Amino acid sequence: MKENSEKPVECCDRSARPDSISAGCCGGPVRPGTPETHFVSGAVNTPAGPVPRVTGELSSRDRWGSVKCRWGIGRMSYTVAPGLYALGSPDPDAPVLVTANYKMSFDRLREAMRGWDAWILVLNTRGINVWCAAGAGTFGTKELVKRIAQSRLAEAVNHRVLILPQLGAPGVAAHEVKKASGFKVRYGPIRATDLPAFLEAGMKATPEMRKKTFTLRERAVLIPIELIPALKISVPLGLAFFFLSGLGSRIGYWAGVQHSGFLAAWAFLLAVLGGAVLFPILLPWISGRAFSLKGFFLGLVMDLVFWLFLGREFVLLPGRLELWAWMFVIPALVSHMAMNFTGASTYTSLSGVKKEMRWALPLQIGGGIIGLALWIGARFVH
Repeated sequence: MKENSEKPVECCDRSARPDSISAGCCGGPVRPGTPETHFVSGAVNTPAGPVPRVTGELSSRDRWGSVKCRWGIGRMSYTVAPGLYALGSPDPDAPVLVTANYKMSFDRLREAMRGWDAWILVLNTRGINVWCAAGAGTFGTKELVKRIAQSRLAEAVNHRVLILPQLGAPGVAAHEVKKASGFKVRYGPIRATDLPAFLEAGMKATPEMRKKTFTLRERAVLIPIELIPALKISVPLGLAFFFLSGLGSRIGYWAGVQHSGFLAAWAFLLAVLGGAVLFPILLPWISGRAFSLKGFFLGLVMDLVFWLFLGREFVLLPGRLELWAWMFVIPALVSHMAMNFTGASTYTSLSGVKKEMRWALPLQIGGGIIGLALWIGARFVH
């Protein structure tokens, strides 16, 4: 079989992208935690020693763990111990599949290979998925060679072929792996669910197996992990503006809070709704290429909704100034959240994101500053 030479689109590079880029894909700093072990049931004896056995059946605990992870609960400590695992009852001629120690990646692989006997070599990617870990270098040549040696893989199997996920290609130099370990790297399909068909076809991938999709369902499933960080910032800010809204009010503090505070709350709510929920859903249909620009256009739509439902209540100058303050703030927030989604998408390149951030961040900050100035000014105009 001729090896695939197509280099997959890269997800993220921790050395090249600021931490503001989406946690949905790249994650954040890895917190120490105890790797999951409940899925191990016994061991398979090999010349390299006993290898933990796992199955392709996911338990309710596994599925609940995935749900929590989607919502950002324990995301960066959701790991399995790196090393060699036996899926089913593999013999020395069974295929060797390589993955990351992010447990969701591990679970998706073993679930896709349910009913098969295979070896799973888990690399220490610090709890990051294959795609992002390849960009960061943790799913890379050095770690792969190290894990081959430490697991004594050459003693456990008769062949010298490793099947890596295609999205792991940016981090691995196949020729260096072969030179250092004697194992040849073959790139499997993008989706784990295509692995059985790939193996049955003699490790030959169809064009569809090499194509990275980003369907509505694939985008929607990322909403929770985008929503939680947005709420962690927006809720405290919204509460601060809510209670500060009564300061300088000509109708009294609590009346001002009731009047202007709810305006602030609705502004932040619409910004989060637009940037963290609607943007992933509507992404392909919003004009523009840069995510920040797409987010700005969606922010203008949120402005329109804000104006239509709340604008009529503000006829005096202080109210108008406050209304215009949120007209600047909402698009700035939506634009920033949208740009943050870049790290979870398949649409852009590293160089494109870095270039975009150089001009988008100052504009987003500028919009926020103008909005804040108008909001403060409204407190002193009577």
